[in-house]
Amino acid sequence: MKVYIEPIGKLINEFSKLPGVGAKTAQRFAYKIINMTDAEAQNFATAVLDVKKKVKYCKICGNFSEEDECDICKRRSAETICVVKEPKDVIAIEKLNEYNGVYHVLHGTISPLDGVGPDDIDVKGLLKRISGGNVKEVILATNPDVEGEATAMYISNLIKPLGIKVTRIAHGIPIGTDLEYADEVSLARAFIDRKTL
Repeated sequence: MKVYIEPIGKLINEFSKLPGVGAKTAQRFAYKIINMTDAEAQNFATAVLDVKKKVKYCKICGNFSEEDECDICKRRSAETICVVKEPKDVIAIEKLNEYNGVYHVLHGTISPLDGVGPDDIDVKGLLKRISGGNVKEVILATNPDVEGEATAMYISNLIKPLGIKVTRIAHGIPIGTDLEYADEVSLARAFIDRKTL
């Protein structure tokens, strides 16, 4: 026996594919959509399609952008590069208003258990940027978990011989916490107290 009619079941199934969305939350989302006006539902659908059509990765840093180059790369000095795992980590750091350099998004971290090696993340792009000659410091701001630490050490070992200062954000953030979920005080403290590797 079918519990939901097909359109509702299909919508619940699509919502349940989102990270952190269980069956009950997916059901609540679907019911919310059903109760929207046509205009509200159209705006929701348009926002989803616009994100897919208009958002791309910055060709320099890998952050989200509507253009080939993101606003941060356009207007900031590239003397300091903050290396992060994902674009959402850029947002977490930007909320602090403590950092005024540029970013480099790896789009992952080294994780041998998951079959992710250095060639599967954008380390080559970082090294290419550094070879440009004006980079003075690279801040490694990957998550303080096993994969983030392994990635930071790998990148540090590649960059240190080039004579560039390499720092790691301090561990004001509990081990195993993703940057996007860290409270702003802990993240700010970790960023201010970063250390040289």
